[in-house]
Amino acid sequence: MMNLKDIQSLTEFQRKSRETIARLKKTGRPAILTVNGHAEVVVQDAVSYQKLLDRAELADKLMQLRRSIAEYRSGQLRDAGEVLEEMEARLLPPSGRAHKRRNK
Repeated sequence: MMNLKDIQSLTEFQRKSRETIARLKKTGRPAILTVNGHAEVVVQDAVSYQKLLDRAELADKLMQLRRSIAEYRSGQLRDAGEVLEEMEARLLPPSGRAHKRRNK
């Protein structure tokens, strides 16, 4: 949740950059910088930003997992062997496929 203390003008940020950066690190909250009274830029410390990226990645993985579970429950299944053969045909050069079959 944003706090009014987290909003400041770009000019003020330029004048008080050290203090603002110290606050960002201490609180972990981003700052919204305004230009002519309109929000233009969000500034955040590196540790908090990495945590945000990690959460977004986890959320993406959970969405993919939920989608896969829904497909499974609805009967949208494919044989693993067929999928692997399809991937092999698409990704391996013909010589690699022939060599692989000889070694089976």
